[in-house]
Amino acid sequence: MIGVWVIMFVETGLLVGFFFPGDSLLFLAGVASSPAATDLLGTQLSLPQLLVGAPICAIVGAQLGHFLGARYGRQMFDRPNSKIFKKAYVEKAEYYFAKFGPAKAVVLARFIPIVRTFLNPVAGVVGMPARQFFLWNVIGGILWTDGIIFIGWALAKQIRELIPPEKIDTYLLPAVLFIVLLSAMPIFIEIFRGWRERRRGHAAAAAPGAQEGTRRPGAHRVPE
Repeated sequence: MIGVWVIMFVETGLLVGFFFPGDSLLFLAGVASSPAATDLLGTQLSLPQLLVGAPICAIVGAQLGHFLGARYGRQMFDRPNSKIFKKAYVEKAEYYFAKFGPAKAVVLARFIPIVRTFLNPVAGVVGMPARQFFLWNVIGGILWTDGIIFIGWALAKQIRELIPPEKIDTYLLPAVLFIVLLSAMPIFIEIFRGWRERRRGHAAAAAPGAQEGTRRPGAHRVPE
């Protein structure tokens, strides 16, 4: 239970938390809080605690992100690309902010991995008022966390009926792995894009004549 709360806070409040698969975690938490959880997982979480604690942690985390963006501004993002931090993530958050406007962007970003981490400080950087951000942050946080938890809770019974008790380990673990991978797919795509861009950059730099004004040894300049 505490692990779910901590991940909700870190994923939405700290830039390093963008790689957490929050969607799949919330879905599995919903399954684990259902009456069928004991048969499926061997344990059961408290649904009321999830429905209250998860949105609170997600909201507080996002408020921290907004505060950091407003406090430190653009310098938060003026750093070279690394294996974890990519300026493309920030640019994507800024794109959604400009396309949908402040209110819709804050709500919709909750359902988009990576964007939900970086949009909060971007909202602070561009000067979105704290009160306005808090209102839509609360709405988005509740819709995202409690909505996905309820989906997992509601589908748990159907999962138990589809999977025979003696084959739970055979079918459930691959299903959980699939959900986690599906939730993390946008992250893998971003990593692949970054790797491909680095390869293209290295190839362009290593290509003959890539740098302007370079000449092969012994080559003669053609008279103008």
